[in-house]
Amino acid sequence: MTTKTSNVLQTLAELGVSGDAQVPPLFAELRAEFDRDAAAVNDEALWKEFRDAWLGRKSGVLAHITDNWLKPAPPELKRAVGQALNELRAHVEAVVEARRAAVEASAEREATARERVDLSLPGVRRPIGTHHLIQQTFQEIARIFLSLGYTVVEGPEIETPYYNFEALNIPEHHPARDTMDTFYLDLPAGAPPRLLRTHTSPMQIHVMESQQPPVRIIVPGRVYRRDNPDSTHAFAFHQIEGLAVDTDITFCDFKGTVEYFVSQFFGPQVKTRLRSSYFPFTEPSTEVDASCHVCGGSGCRVCKFSGWIELFGAGMVDPAVYGFVNYDAKQLSGFAFGMGVERFAMRKYGISDIQLFFQNDVRFLRQFP
Repeated sequence: MTTKTSNVLQTLAELGVSGDAQVPPLFAELRAEFDRDAAAVNDEALWKEFRDAWLGRKSGVLAHITDNWLKPAPPELKRAVGQALNELRAHVEAVVEARRAAVEASAEREATARERVDLSLPGVRRPIGTHHLIQQTFQEIARIFLSLGYTVVEGPEIETPYYNFEALNIPEHHPARDTMDTFYLDLPAGAPPRLLRTHTSPMQIHVMESQQPPVRIIVPGRVYRRDNPDSTHAFAFHQIEGLAVDTDITFCDFKGTVEYFVSQFFGPQVKTRLRSSYFPFTEPSTEVDASCHVCGGSGCRVCKFSGWIELFGAGMVDPAVYGFVNYDAKQLSGFAFGMGVERFAMRKYGISDIQLFFQNDVRFLRQFP
């Protein structure tokens, strides 16, 4: 209750019974004081103080009017005072309730404004993991061959000598089968021999055993060889095997597929060449080279000043391989290739040490998001 309101009440108490003509002006002045107080209420704390000052049962303004004016008033004034008091009470209660609603609405708007998410602001990007560069290279190679109608198949990393060697026309006396080159598993006596596959080529046999031509597959996976780790060798690395078998597949089909793949992976400016080579399961066999992407074929340290970089081995499937899967070598032909994924990633991204792929150095990995 304000000082001015107290003065009004004191004036009412001091007036006594002097005629009902004085009642309306005093209540009008009190109502004006109330309206001024109400205009200053703008938060919950002030509203509670304002409500208690006017409607408090013991010390509120209306309670004071009832005790100090209405009750002791002579009978001839009680009617005028009571009527004016009721009108003031109705006005006070209505305004107090209105101010309560206004204060609550204002508080809700302020809370909403504080908690509102401004969608126009740029978001906070959390760092998330990405595929390893080897996986990215796998995916890029697979995308190219999938566009040519190939399918992706996977196989076991533990193989038998039959699928890893014999069925691929690698006889028992071949040096590749020596323990100096291959990881053989230490198994109990009498158990069939097992080894860690040295290439993804065994899946050629698995697929041809279970599927009649046409066959067009690529086989991504990890392989193992007894190599001493250095900048270009690792005892575990990754390959993608490719196989296409059908009627009337020629060496021209093979050459066109290789040229298309290399141009898609390295860019149309890179050229290819085929060099005669030897692999037990292809005949004729070739090494696929690409013009150096660094010097464009003019010669540099990367290509050892030859202008060419070796990519992978390939060739037409040796007819002897078809004999292991009951394919008719007189009716069918095809080609196969096996490429090292690390080699392709190193050539494309200028990486000089294969060991970087396996060291989990985040400074290296963050260069390939």
